Amino acid sequence: MNRIPIWMDCDTGTDDSVALMLAHALPELDLQGISTVCGNTIQDNAFWNTHRINGLMGTSYPVYRGAEQPLMKPLVTAAHVHGENGLGDVELPVPEGAVIHEEPAWDAIYACAKRFPGELRLIATGPLTNVATAFIKYPDLPGLLHSLSVMGGSAGPGNDTPAAEFNFFVDPHAAELVMHSGVKLVMCGLDVTLQAYFSVEQLDELAASGTRAGWFTKACNMRAWKILSRFGMPGFCMHDSCPVMYVAHPELFEGEMAGVVVETRGTVANGKSVTDLYSDKQFPFKNAFVVLKVDREKFIAILRDCILSIG
Repeated sequence: MNRIPIWMDCDTGTDDSVALMLAHALPELDLQGISTVCGNTIQDNAFWNTHRINGLMGTSYPVYRGAEQPLMKPLVTAAHVHGENGLGDVELPVPEGAVIHEEPAWDAIYACAKRFPGELRLIATGPLTNVATAFIKYPDLPGLLHSLSVMGGSAGPGNDTPAAEFNFFVDPHAAELVMHSGVKLVMCGLDVTLQAYFSVEQLDELAASGTRAGWFTKACNMRAWKILSRFGMPGFCMHDSCPVMYVAHPELFEGEMAGVVVETRGTVANGKSVTDLYSDKQFPFKNAFVVLKVDREKFIAILRDCILSIG
């Protein structure tokens, strides 16, 4: 089987950690490297948390630091959801001998795309600051990538504000730049990610499996669950695993091509991803495949097996 080369760009918090485990364990994927961005937590936490997940998995994927701040606005984090350390306040050790790469994230992404021209799938599960910076510095990068799959945006309401999804809200200018970069874009927004959840019983089963990865998946998400359960959520959403799973198993998903722009100037709607999916008025372009549905049972079954395979 020819494995698909991928690169993960993430703000390693709780659901990013699970997405990294999925990217590692899916046999269809060949993870080349990881870059970290500020978002769920500050850059320093995201960077070292990624090393910690390497340690949990027994891997040594190269990790590269990226942006400390969004392109044009102050950083807003989600410590109330992901904890002060980004991992739900669960403590994991940094593995001994962790290699510190000095090359910045955008240079590392570009170098990898040059090694796999037309093949590399870039997967972004945090704000798009690193990706936008890479596209600005290397204008040929969008054409070198096979595609970019992002967790971000929403064709409907938001979750950080009534209008905006968190990742796009944190850096709307980066999201807007990426939307019009010409890259082949897959947008896994709240429309689909809210369908991709572990029930509490399924998290309990993972924790009872006797594996460190299963235990961690439940433990790191408990802080967020205490918040989300107040809003009647049926379980804990694996937002960031959606674009990873899409690359390996697109048959599990449904969606439509759409025109998408991101609001950067407004106040109430800042960070809103505006699509023409449900409008009589259409944009003169279709720049993103917006994912709208997922087969939750198959999605969760594959994700569960991948987590348990790590041990």
